[in-house]
Amino acid sequence: MKTAAEYEESLRKLNLNVYQFGKKVENVVDDPIIRPSMNAVAATYECAHMAEYEDLITATSHITGKKINRFTHIHQSTEDLVKKTKMCRLLGSLTGCCFQRCVGMDAMNALSMTTFDIDAKYGTEYNKRFLAYLEFVQENDLVCDGAMTDPKGDRSLPPHKQADPDMFLHVVEEREDGIVVRGAKAHQTGAVNSHEIIIMPTISMREEDKDYAISFALPSDADGITYIMGRQSCDTRKLEEGTIDRGNVLYGGHEALVVFDDVFVPWDRIFMYKEWDFAGQLVEQFASYHRQSYACKAGVGDVLIGATQTIAEFNGAQKASHVKDKIIEMNHLNETLFCGSVACAAEGHKEQSGTYLVNTLLANVCKQNVTRFPYEIARLAQDIAGGLMVTLPSEEDFTSPEVGKWVKKYFKGDDSVATEDRMRMLRLIENITLGTAAVGYLTESMHGAGSPQAQRIMISRQVNLKQKQKVAKRLCGITKDDE
Repeated sequence: MKTAAEYEESLRKLNLNVYQFGKKVENVVDDPIIRPSMNAVAATYECAHMAEYEDLITATSHITGKKINRFTHIHQSTEDLVKKTKMCRLLGSLTGCCFQRCVGMDAMNALSMTTFDIDAKYGTEYNKRFLAYLEFVQENDLVCDGAMTDPKGDRSLPPHKQADPDMFLHVVEEREDGIVVRGAKAHQTGAVNSHEIIIMPTISMREEDKDYAISFALPSDADGITYIMGRQSCDTRKLEEGTIDRGNVLYGGHEALVVFDDVFVPWDRIFMYKEWDFAGQLVEQFASYHRQSYACKAGVGDVLIGATQTIAEFNGAQKASHVKDKIIEMNHLNETLFCGSVACAAEGHKEQSGTYLVNTLLANVCKQNVTRFPYEIARLAQDIAGGLMVTLPSEEDFTSPEVGKWVKKYFKGDDSVATEDRMRMLRLIENITLGTAAVGYLTESMHGAGSPQAQRIMISRQVNLKQKQKVAKRLCGITKDDE
């Protein structure tokens, strides 16, 4: 397993084509805006070597029997699934942001099942290819960026009817040694911190869409791949001197548009090729795993609740009954998020491939809660923090020879607390609820792993309403069976 330092060094060896603010980024690792997100991924390596976290963040490979990072593991039991949930919460609490490795882990687990099932129907060798790839990932302890979301273009049209066929990533040429693809993947969390990128279809497909029903993996710096970094609120604060206004001074996240401009993919890296009838299965299995992964929001919630309790004390408001009750409510909502993830893991089952899959109904219930509860937790945090969170002057004003003395004087709360400490805590709450971390805590809670409606559709499919009607009828004495 790599150390954090070895991970950083491995990124320096990549030749990524990255653009930010219209200019090419020559040094991705040390770029001040991108660097905090790299630090968050590095934490997944660092913690794997710490005795107190070893049980959660490491596992035993079912291929080689070696000790590996859990982010490269294929779940072999419900215990593995539960440990994944606890790992996600732990790392969310340690970083206060998205640590970016879940999506690759979830993609590999989904592919371990879908490739097995395709082979069973069509006699292909995708699973053999995938397992060889998986061993490569485990042996080198790689970060994989799972890429599912296409730009989609006109949402009312399937891929093959789009005015621009590149709105969904697709095959444009077949060669003796592989294929050539064109298109893009959007909203890619941790893209430029990854060694590999794993492509999956984004929706269920029809036969007419078979050129879009593809899954493969490539090195993140393969020829023809370009990354365009997304903006985040308050992101340029990382370019300023000082650290107070950043909020989270250690970690962060990032997203990118990943463009595939006629990119070559060798056959041994392809795990689905025009098997359109399995696209929906891969999407649903990946989505179920990734909806479980949102236990990370409970971890970030831990940080936000801790910050809120602290700012209440710094403000001298911690004894107010309504403040106490609001913090109780924040904890209630946060633990409910965690319960959903634990439940879908504990109720998981073994698939034909040998991989354990979460309970898909409960995974979707978990994520549906995630689309709502973090917003209420954030609202309560802002309520308790007060308006100063968004009207606070800058760190430059705080250190100014001319006006710094007034900032220190008039933004004092509890007299035993330094004004700087109060400012830092307010900025952390701002960071999580409005700033760069809000991408990972709020908007990602809404749209990550599928929009809220996607989970509602899955819940409607998974719930057995007929059985619920049957038990209700029996209890009230209706004996006629309408079925």
